[in-house]
Amino acid sequence: MSGEEDPPGEPGAAECPVRAAIDRLCQDLNLDASSAAEALQDFTALRGTYSLEGETIHWLACALYVACRRSIIPTVGSGLMEGNCVSLTRILRSAKLSLIQFFSKMKKWMDMSNLSQEFRVRVERLERNFEVSTVIFKKFKPIFLDIFQNPYEEQPKLQRSRKQRRVPCSIKDLFNFCWTLFVYTKGNFSMIGDDLVNSYHLLLSCLDLIFANVLLCPNKKDLLNSSFKANFHAAEFRTSEETPCIIATLCELHDGLLVEAKGIKEHYFKPYISKLYDRKILKGDCLLDLNNFVDNNKALNKEYEEYVLTVGDFDERVFLGADAEEEIGTPQKFHTDMSGGKITRVHAECHLQQHFEKVQCVLK
Repeated sequence: MSGEEDPPGEPGAAECPVRAAIDRLCQDLNLDASSAAEALQDFTALRGTYSLEGETIHWLACALYVACRRSIIPTVGSGLMEGNCVSLTRILRSAKLSLIQFFSKMKKWMDMSNLSQEFRVRVERLERNFEVSTVIFKKFKPIFLDIFQNPYEEQPKLQRSRKQRRVPCSIKDLFNFCWTLFVYTKGNFSMIGDDLVNSYHLLLSCLDLIFANVLLCPNKKDLLNSSFKANFHAAEFRTSEETPCIIATLCELHDGLLVEAKGIKEHYFKPYISKLYDRKILKGDCLLDLNNFVDNNKALNKEYEEYVLTVGDFDERVFLGADAEEEIGTPQKFHTDMSGGKITRVHAECHLQQHFEKVQCVLK
């Protein structure tokens, strides 16, 4: 810092760009005045003590995140809720700050601000969850391609009259729906969210469910990868009345642990899907049926958005966006194959850990 200091409580010209920056952020986020004032106060205090290198708006984003998480707002019928319904993802997008950069700066901000251990644990858990999700998404894409058509290939455009609408549940819609179902389910189980192997087996359960629903829809068979049929196990399709299950196939082809994968499916995933049906978030014998998919997709995304706002985590649908590389700050191309053969949990963790460490290297 240089130049004359301003009298206490009288921000000088040097404060004008800061005030303008935080005002713009708050306008973008529709943020309450008290959180904005708290963030500005914290930022001003730290800048008076430490040298904050880099863009001012990035440090303001850290201050806003802390202020938002400290905020408590009343809710109808359920008392008080932590946070003020502004997600980390929205803050970072407004500040044009990637997740990688955020975690790097947030560590410094917590040290300088001497934030509580509870808050530090929260951020560490958030970072771990982000690292796990980054690895799992790298696994998700090739497994999805093995089972279904390629969502990244441009589909042929059908001639439609002006009155005709786009048919719902394209292969890209299916890809996005499966990932959203996974991250929403994962977020509701703390013992799964930051565990690589549990998260991986939960992903396999989601893919298994989506595959079964594609088979249930007579007009959705074209979404399948025809070469995947050669990998079917006859034992998995003993009768036409049974719901098809490809958990064993997926574990064999993509290095899962069958016992653990079945445990996640039976004891966590299936009961949770039943709850989603009970709450009318999901409906229909076939999730992907023309009459059901639009409502299911809309309801699932709405529920997930509410989860992100109330918990304050980052929106893991960011991996699906066209700007994912920029918003995440993680290299999008690195080797994701895992060697074949019979494996143990230690073996599975070892392979996943290799990818996990690559993500951590970027964060440091």
